[in-house]
Amino acid sequence: MCGIFGCVLHEGAHAAPIIHSALKRLEYRGYDSVGEVTIDNDRLTVKKDSGRLEEVHAKYNLDDLPGPVGVGHTRWATHGRPVYENSHPLVDCKSRIAVVHNGIIENYLEIKKELEAKGHTFQSRTDTEVVPHLVEDYLSHGMSLEEAFRKTVNRLEGAYAIVLTSAEQPKTILCARQESPLVLGLGDGEYYCASDFAAFLPLTRKAVLLDEGEMAVLDPKGVKILKLKNAAPVKREAITITWDPESAKKQGFRHFMLKEIHEQAQALRDALRTEQVYYDQFSRKIIEADKVFIVACGTSYHAGLVGSIALAKIAGINARAVIASEFSEEALDLVTSKTVVLAISQSGETMDTLNAVRDAKAKGATILSVLNVLGSTLMRLSTVYIDQNAGPEIGVASTKAFTSQIAVLLRLAATIGRKKGEVSAKEISELENALHKTPALIQSILNTKVEDVKKIAEECDGASSVCFLGRGINVPTALEGRLKLLELSYVPAIAYPAGESKHGFIALIEEGFPVIFVAPNDDTHKRIVGNIMEMKDRGARIISIIEEGDEEIRNLSDRVIEISESLPSLVTPLVYVVPLQLLAYYLSVIKGHDPDYPRNLAKSVTVE
Repeated sequence: MCGIFGCVLHEGAHAAPIIHSALKRLEYRGYDSVGEVTIDNDRLTVKKDSGRLEEVHAKYNLDDLPGPVGVGHTRWATHGRPVYENSHPLVDCKSRIAVVHNGIIENYLEIKKELEAKGHTFQSRTDTEVVPHLVEDYLSHGMSLEEAFRKTVNRLEGAYAIVLTSAEQPKTILCARQESPLVLGLGDGEYYCASDFAAFLPLTRKAVLLDEGEMAVLDPKGVKILKLKNAAPVKREAITITWDPESAKKQGFRHFMLKEIHEQAQALRDALRTEQVYYDQFSRKIIEADKVFIVACGTSYHAGLVGSIALAKIAGINARAVIASEFSEEALDLVTSKTVVLAISQSGETMDTLNAVRDAKAKGATILSVLNVLGSTLMRLSTVYIDQNAGPEIGVASTKAFTSQIAVLLRLAATIGRKKGEVSAKEISELENALHKTPALIQSILNTKVEDVKKIAEECDGASSVCFLGRGINVPTALEGRLKLLELSYVPAIAYPAGESKHGFIALIEEGFPVIFVAPNDDTHKRIVGNIMEMKDRGARIISIIEEGDEEIRNLSDRVIEISESLPSLVTPLVYVVPLQLLAYYLSVIKGHDPDYPRNLAKSVTVE
């Protein structure tokens, strides 16, 4: 996720300060590098660098860029770490075309090789840079800028919001979108494009929505929208935005956490777009190792537990998940130069995880990592890393990072399983196909089950404690549901493997005690039915997350949330955790807490 803003202003106006202010409103979307380009006298001027907006501004004075037309970008790195060369805008060989981009271009390597064979020279390690070079190549064949841009975008596979400006048409901005957001603003003879409404709300409240598979041309005459496929013109009425600027950052959601829960479908699509070459490198290191440890804290540790089970079941790998703060005491004596440590961290800066990694590295271990922040300390300590591509997470309680981490780990397990042949190719293909189905399934939950979850939250408001139970791959799901509830509602909560609930926890059960079961219809189903009956017989209030059509558990439960499709067991945590995230969120709101800023917690725990 990155922030994009572009503007076409009146002749003689000064675009740079307006771009600067807009990027400040978009900085929540990414903040590891910043860049601006403006056009004046048919000449592009670019200023960019790694660092936050005000750091880059202090070095270069972004406000003195000349001209009335320009584009800005604040980056969340997905391809290429956050350094000057990878900062946006990216330009063509002649520095006549500048492009900014939010998203992931899946086929960029094939396009890059094609262009390099024609003599194009690339300066960055980003996927974005193929765009200005491909436009340049089409222009050399006599196409108009608009035609060259449309043809370029039609070559791209993946997710993108792309904005281009060029000295070839110095008063024009071209933009297009597919999956990544882009909206247009209509001022008084001035026109804007941006990643979201927050960027231009102080300038105008009139907006036009750009749909997927469309492009727009902004120039002093106005805004023209075209279908990318065939250049057919599109007529669309403007809307009036009533949100205030802060609400616009949240895209109408009350809190960032709720917005991020709702972003999970797209975050999963992006996580699954990571190139296979990184999984192949990971798999070689893990297959060659004599011991594998998965090291993480909190939510990332729960994702690691899912990964550990998946690696065992479909790849025959004994990867032991260890809480990072305990790693040096619990497992460091076992580490040798043949050990792989797979570290998981959204921020890449969690101190306990970094300490475990440093201790293991000092003994010669190979460090692999799954992370969400390129340029982080963990990335720099790693031999190989995979970027989970979830985009920035503003809410302290992790949601979309958790599901993205699981998606990466399941894909890793599938890669190793295919190489080792531990299970059938058919079983691995079924898992991979299910992974690609989960975004739509999560979106369906968000579209249809929120009111059901709200009712459950209201009924749990008076509870003095809540318990989460699951079996097999969904023990980590239960643990994550408990963690979210603790973090946000401050209600004491317990999580157990359901089979262990009769060892201790069952003594707490009294009439009305809420017990939440994560109960997909997999090979644990028969046993979890028995656990539900044990709790029900003692007066517990049974709340179950089940597969649609599971009448047996439905009839035993006081409340159910139904998941509409059957999934391979290993994939179920991705989907079954979403109602638990929503439950924690809504219970927090009911109790009057701010779920974005739970007390005593920080986004990245940088102390031991």
